[in-house]
Amino acid sequence: MADNSNIKVCIGLSGGVDSSVAALVLKQQGYDVFALFMQNWHDASTTLHGDCEWEEDRFVAELVARKIGIPFYFVDLSAEYRKRVVDYMFDEYEKGRTPNPDVLCNREIKFDAFLKCAKKLGADYVATGHYCRKETFGGADGQVHRILAGADPNKDQSYFLCQLTQEQLSQALFPIGDIEKPEVRRLAHEADLPSADKKDSQGICFVGKVDLPTFLQQKLKPCEGDIVEVYDAYYVDNEQYNFIKSTLESILKEGASDVKMITDYVSEDKAVPAAEGECPFDMDKIAGLSDADLMRLSQPITYDIKFQTETYRSGRKHIKKTRYKENPFGKIVGKHDGAQFYTIGQRKGLNVGGHKDSLFVIETDIPSNIIYVGEGHTHKGLSRSCLRVAPSEIHWIREDMRMAAGEIRRYRVRIRYRQPLQDATLIMRENGLYILFDTPQRGITPGQFAVWYAPVEESLATRAKDTSVEMLGSGVI
Repeated sequence: MADNSNIKVCIGLSGGVDSSVAALVLKQQGYDVFALFMQNWHDASTTLHGDCEWEEDRFVAELVARKIGIPFYFVDLSAEYRKRVVDYMFDEYEKGRTPNPDVLCNREIKFDAFLKCAKKLGADYVATGHYCRKETFGGADGQVHRILAGADPNKDQSYFLCQLTQEQLSQALFPIGDIEKPEVRRLAHEADLPSADKKDSQGICFVGKVDLPTFLQQKLKPCEGDIVEVYDAYYVDNEQYNFIKSTLESILKEGASDVKMITDYVSEDKAVPAAEGECPFDMDKIAGLSDADLMRLSQPITYDIKFQTETYRSGRKHIKKTRYKENPFGKIVGKHDGAQFYTIGQRKGLNVGGHKDSLFVIETDIPSNIIYVGEGHTHKGLSRSCLRVAPSEIHWIREDMRMAAGEIRRYRVRIRYRQPLQDATLIMRENGLYILFDTPQRGITPGQFAVWYAPVEESLATRAKDTSVEMLGSGVI
């Protein structure tokens, strides 16, 4: 066993079971370990529990450090967190985009502001309780650090680290990446750690479980608007829908079946990772698409349904009233408190009844303050096959594998943390990176992160091949 006693590691101890066991593992491996608890949020009025959750977390974290026998320190990073994570969230939601605060927290706080604090205390590395694995290889030309999916397929958290750089990774450790969650709980009980039975944290990173509209109303003002249901007839003559369909048909392989426009899966919780399949599209035909074709292919369908009013008389006294005329393309089915409080794919919080299947948000029109919705998982407006990442938003974890303009590669991609990996073709052009999925994707949302992975050679993987995928890069949709 290597002598790690001269290597000083700062564990970000949150009070949860994962970081507690990470600290325990580091201690058992002989590192010179100390714990640093960071406070990132003060306002308890925004949490559903209505109390200062961080105070309890700090108390538990301190007990864990004492139990393991490592020094414990505290740092207040709430000003940095508000400026670099929360204010960004407000700004993105105001624009009708859906940011991921956990990704931002890791990039801007844990592996930046927190890392700097740890270095001042003498740390060589910062460790966290993320379920992912880091491997380092290379020689005289320099080391390359890579992130592999966690050994527990149900807890893989590599997605949340998709914006880290090589410099950040060079100073990072993930001690429980090779351990599955039940084993983490067992180790915590075996060591009698105070966090052994603590429930996993939920909600916004370091803020806690919140009612998102209430949280956003700190800065974003409510404004009543219409909820418009879009009928299937809208797509029959829609130029964008038909352009997408005809373009996808034009790049199919010879003999391939009809192009799919609607996703098969219903939710992340019920889906299972699909085996890598054969691409339905012809690579030469994809390469033949112009930049303008790809740009348009990546654009979502927009909605502009006009409603006309008519007057009628009602009741015995024939009181004159006004109503909307029937429209074959859609109907105003309710009211909302502000389009900026909703996100594409959302079904909760609409408060619209009278439908057999759930209604889902398919577009938020911020300038007009209108939410467009569709009924059922198979609604045409809920699925898209192509997305674009702007050049300034493309981030490569593996800089040595950066794509050049005109290059096309096959990767596996996810657009949400819990989503099973999806087969896709990445197309690099001067005007951005395009991700063309083999099958349509549900709820592609501006502001979220698309993350791409590649299989890893088994000789370099530390666990079973079915979890051996490497995260190569990411980009904001």
